[in-house]
Amino acid sequence: MFENITVTSDKIHLFIRKKVADGFNYLLDITAVDYTEYSTPQKEDFAIIYILRHENFKQHLVIKTYLHQLIIDSISYIFKGANWLEREVYDQYGVIFTNHPNLRRILNHREFIGHPLQKSYPITKGQFLHEVDDLIDEMNNRLLSKDVVCKLDNGYFSECNKDLMFLNLGPSHPASHGTIRTFVALDGETIECAVSEIGYLHRGFEKSCENHTYSQIIPYTDRLNYCSAISNNIAFVKTIEEMLGVQITKRAEAIRVMLLELSRIEDHLVCLAAVLVDMGALTNYWYMYNPREDIYDVLSKLTGARLTNSYMRVGGMAHDLYSGFEEDLQKVIEKIEYGVEQTLSLIKHNRIFHDRTQNVGIISQEDALSYAMTGPNLRATGVSFDMRKDTPYYGYEKYEFDVIVGSVGDVYDRIMVRFGEIDESIKIINQVMQTLPQGEINIKDASIVLPKKEAVYTTIEGAMNQFKLTYEGIKVPLGEHYSSLEATNGELGFFIVSDGSGTPYKVKVKAPSFTSMSAYPQMIEGAQLADAILTLGSLNIIAGEMDR
Repeated sequence: MFENITVTSDKIHLFIRKKVADGFNYLLDITAVDYTEYSTPQKEDFAIIYILRHENFKQHLVIKTYLHQLIIDSISYIFKGANWLEREVYDQYGVIFTNHPNLRRILNHREFIGHPLQKSYPITKGQFLHEVDDLIDEMNNRLLSKDVVCKLDNGYFSECNKDLMFLNLGPSHPASHGTIRTFVALDGETIECAVSEIGYLHRGFEKSCENHTYSQIIPYTDRLNYCSAISNNIAFVKTIEEMLGVQITKRAEAIRVMLLELSRIEDHLVCLAAVLVDMGALTNYWYMYNPREDIYDVLSKLTGARLTNSYMRVGGMAHDLYSGFEEDLQKVIEKIEYGVEQTLSLIKHNRIFHDRTQNVGIISQEDALSYAMTGPNLRATGVSFDMRKDTPYYGYEKYEFDVIVGSVGDVYDRIMVRFGEIDESIKIINQVMQTLPQGEINIKDASIVLPKKEAVYTTIEGAMNQFKLTYEGIKVPLGEHYSSLEATNGELGFFIVSDGSGTPYKVKVKAPSFTSMSAYPQMIEGAQLADAILTLGSLNIIAGEMDR
């Protein structure tokens, strides 16, 4: 269930605080909309959008406030996750958040001039970075908050009242799990302070969406979380289908559920394999990684692509399952179960594994919720929020499976939650394949679904229909909509604004990796340097999803 509300900018903070008191105490996302080229007149040229979820996890609220000027008070004092979310809006749209503790660019580099998601910014204009950000000022503020005073000498720290060494972790290093840079102040092996820099893989996904039809965007979504590409496909087309008001076929629903769970497994496998390598457990890596390669073989055979599949379509999917798919899938599941069994036999009662993961990288329930964490990282703290249970879609309510939760919120819990989720995903896949409905995989609507090739080649109607859908795109009704699903790393959502044409006016990705990463610097302060690597690996940050 969701509700859209418009509030004046002078009352927005009072309204948000009231909604927090009413139980909407979980911030999902913050974004902005530039209406200067919108097809229907708006109150003002710009608006801020806040998306809140209720503490029962069954309702969300989309709050819009129009801006007379590009300035509004920060809500980072209410939600810790608002810090990075507001920085993104500032970076992309130029909105100033007063009283923000660190209002600086986050996805675009510091020499970037202008704000790329404003409609006036040319979509073809790129800008080069000539000098990296040393992060000295941000680190200095963090040190001061801990009563550590350092002098600055030619832009570098000197004469600190505590003996510290400064070190960059990443961005070009396997242990950074993607292009992520964390600048740390070390007291021996202990991290005194940490600040993180992202944006190294920012490709302007949301700007590119404004120049392509809805169908042309589907392959772009593959490049978000490239470890479970199909889940991005499904989240995007699900949003469009809801805006169109169409219901896909039962067979298409079941196939999407099966592929969502298979994507969850392949993503968890690489996460677990990598974090075990981070602590020196190479044998486990091969037990986990080899079955993932077998999944790729099946997906390659099904979709024609190995990593970035682009299999989904608005209204259904590219084609049906191939003959022999069920047999191939069953063989892969057996290999997954064997790999998981062998890995757990090596680590379950291993003292080194327990010492390296238990009570390491802890985040509390309160902080995880404040940082807008979702998925396994939130469930590891003991919060049983899973959209498949709380707000089911595609018939998830008819499948039997458990929500796996932890208790401490440490590296151990995040690892073991993912192991448990692999088992539950296999349960769901088996149920889907046992009850897979027959019938069509695409809806029958010529304004949405491409005609079959025979019709294109043999009839003028088919040829014209294909041409118009390809050239003009699917005409999505005028309006704004947020929709999401339970992807591998948590709630993956899309907020889309349509002007009635075949090209979206705005697309915003609610990326679970982005908010999880915002909590990372706090999580590793006070930890050992080696534990910071395990903590990052256990969060399963995917840079393509985070940076977009």
